[in-house]
Amino acid sequence: MRSNQDVLAGVLFLLIGLGAVAGARDYEMGTAMRMGPAYFPTVLGWVLYAFGAFLLLRGIARGGGAAVTWGWRPLAFVTLALLAFGFVITRFGLIPALVAMFLVCAAAGREYRLGEVLVLTAVLSGFAVGVFVYALKLPFQLVAGF
Repeated sequence: MRSNQDVLAGVLFLLIGLGAVAGARDYEMGTAMRMGPAYFPTVLGWVLYAFGAFLLLRGIARGGGAAVTWGWRPLAFVTLALLAFGFVITRFGLIPALVAMFLVCAAAGREYRLGEVLVLTAVLSGFAVGVFVYALKLPFQLVAGF
């Protein structure tokens, strides 16, 4: 069972879901029309819990599965990308932080085509700026000095 990806993913989702529900229990729940601070983490936690239960049961029903191996390269590059985002955003602004994050994160994959990564970086950065800066009016500095 420990080598079954569905079982391991199911257990992980169960734990994350329970953690979200447990972490939100001290806050006011509210209603669907007037959501309190606990509403979203609680609902998301239960959705993750249900998904985890589904995956766990499916993994048990299927029995064996593909051997689980850790992908150390993706883990390292995604972690590095998050650290780069946090470092760059405070010094250079949102757009350079997004560019750094996307470029480092893309290196986690097996295929790295610079042209595709640059187009994806431009599109996703534009989308993030549109949503967070213009639609939600969050006070991010786009580029240092502007």
